[in-house]
Amino acid sequence: MLSVDLPDTVRDALRAPLVDHHCHGVRRDDLTRAQFELLLHEGGGAAPPGTTHFDTPFGLAIRRWCAPLLDLEPHAPPAVYLSRRAELGAAEVNRRLLTAAGVVAFLVDTASEDTDLLAAAEMGRHGGAAADELVRIEHIEREVAESARIALDYLDSLGEELIARAARAVALKTVIAGLCGLDFDPARPSRGSVIAAANRRLADPKVPLTDHVLLRHLLWCAIDVARERGLPVQFHVGLGGGAGTDLHRTDPARLSTFIADLQPAGVPVILLHCYPYHRQAAYLAGRYPHVYVDVGLALPHTAAASARVMEELLELAPFHKQLFSSGCRGVAESCLLGALYYRQALGAALAARVGAGEWSAADAARIAHMIGSGNARRIYRL
Repeated sequence: MLSVDLPDTVRDALRAPLVDHHCHGVRRDDLTRAQFELLLHEGGGAAPPGTTHFDTPFGLAIRRWCAPLLDLEPHAPPAVYLSRRAELGAAEVNRRLLTAAGVVAFLVDTASEDTDLLAAAEMGRHGGAAADELVRIEHIEREVAESARIALDYLDSLGEELIARAARAVALKTVIAGLCGLDFDPARPSRGSVIAAANRRLADPKVPLTDHVLLRHLLWCAIDVARERGLPVQFHVGLGGGAGTDLHRTDPARLSTFIADLQPAGVPVILLHCYPYHRQAAYLAGRYPHVYVDVGLALPHTAAASARVMEELLELAPFHKQLFSSGCRGVAESCLLGALYYRQALGAALAARVGAGEWSAADAARIAHMIGSGNARRIYRL
């Protein structure tokens, strides 16, 4: 799948097993076409009448690269592909595609309440890999809000539950970008304002948390726990981070003050996905010693254009600050394509630099190992 001309050492480094430092579970059940198509699109909605989500870069990539792994010719029509998928069954499809991604460890966001998604350990078993848990802090907050009776119980339980869940995790994660944007006040809220907000929250705990005071309180509580346990904190930004707010408010540059304030604590900040703000994220990774970056979700969704996205990330982000993630969600195809386009995009960038004499083959191979697995092993202490 690496079509570029590369020295053997670099090619081997790109093909080496990856640490997928951010993914979600995939569906364990057989899917109808409508269900499958909903999982092809980050917006989560159906295609307009008379159209299909297969007519996207991601949809065409499935037909090109996933079809042969299901014993079909490349570019098999959608109906043929889905028929073969159903014939094999979800378990076999998941096994084939997750294994073919070449991942040695999955770090899985387990926040979903959908029991039809594979759990972290199941992702590992299907993919022949290790697996660990990423704890989404907003999921913990909702569980606490639904069980607390008064504001003080809520505050005490929130801290206790964060500590308990962090003990079993390799990182904490927030989706604050999609709930209120990244242009929030970076200061810790006062205790009085938090108690007042908690009282409002307990009046209707089942709705998504959007109160800026409680979101900031939750985030700072998570930072405290992460500092004590030596854990990174992941932030969804850009693509995949703006489901509930305007995309421009998920620009990681809006986190600059918060990131600067956080530097003395030494808590690693991981900026996930980032596109179309990956250049801003690359700047932050170069500017601050505790900031790391990936473009995971962007690569399979830009498909043939993924090399350009990778080139733009490489402009500024230090190589020891970059990570691989597939952003896998819902269908195993997203894991396979995340890994494939990562290898193709980075391979094209390395080939250009080695071919121009800018980098040695040894440096290119070392950088490929760092981004593919080495950096994640160091940051997450794997």
